[in-house]
Amino acid sequence: MDNESKLRPLYLGKILYEQTDEENYLTTAQLIQILEEKYGIHSHRATIATEIELLKQFGMDIETVKSTQNKYHLVSREFDIAELKLLIDAVESSKFISAKKSEQLVAKISKFAGSHKGNELKRNIFPEGRIKPVNEQILLIVDAVNEAINSNKKIAFQYYQYNVRKEKKVKNDGDQYVFSPYYLVWNGDYYYMVGYSDKHKNIGSFRIDRICKQPRVLGTDAVPKPEDFDINEYLNTMFRMYNSERCTVELVCDNSVMDAIIDRFGEDVRTYANNMNTFRAEVEIAANHVFYSWVFGFSGRVKIKSPENVKAEYIQMVKEAAENLEA
Repeated sequence: MDNESKLRPLYLGKILYEQTDEENYLTTAQLIQILEEKYGIHSHRATIATEIELLKQFGMDIETVKSTQNKYHLVSREFDIAELKLLIDAVESSKFISAKKSEQLVAKISKFAGSHKGNELKRNIFPEGRIKPVNEQILLIVDAVNEAINSNKKIAFQYYQYNVRKEKKVKNDGDQYVFSPYYLVWNGDYYYMVGYSDKHKNIGSFRIDRICKQPRVLGTDAVPKPEDFDINEYLNTMFRMYNSERCTVELVCDNSVMDAIIDRFGEDVRTYANNMNTFRAEVEIAANHVFYSWVFGFSGRVKIKSPENVKAEYIQMVKEAAENLEA
């Protein structure tokens, strides 16, 4: 009996959290019935009223509608419906979270709304081209990287890529990479870790979903982060996380693409008037095929003006692409 009296307010709070909201109430009689049928706990009207007051003192925002049959409901929650919808959209849209894990997370998020609001949380979002990863260990991988960052330790892991038969092949001849992680970064719909690579003897990055399994956190202290290292500068210049030599490129852009330039390089990008129809932009980038593909996608509305070696490399890439069309 003693345990029953201790458990009663806990189950009462659970019932109100799960089965009531600002539009749905439970009467005293209904609460007594649910406690009895679902949890085997006996109660009466006076006890319900007393323990509702205790739950209010505890911090639950419960409203009492007084009448011959008092009604109770939970008025406010940690998250409102709009916030929960936003969280669900983010989970379902993320390329970083696998389809199975997305389904599990959405189910957990939905519980914050209570049973009556489930239909409102059904989302109709369709993220274009959203291909989910198959690596189910991603959350464990992120957890290990976070642990290493917080404890200032190195990690060891295997990294894979796909061959022409769409098979996963471990890189580095199967040997583990040893890495000092400094940051976790979400970039271009993918999760990366940025830090110092023992193999490459330089700052680099690895995509989280391409790590084979949960890394080992080593007992070795991480290589200290360079004092002048600026993560924002690194991300801006490495252009979608491809490690290539960085340089300043001058672009001549049609006035219609200013939004795209700001979206890519931020509002602080250096721009200058060129003529009535175009402007010049000076951007720090990693000159590689990803950058060239981005330029090509504007169908001539973005042109590389300098330096000459970058311009020549872009022209060569376009020529080779055109020649390959004849194959």
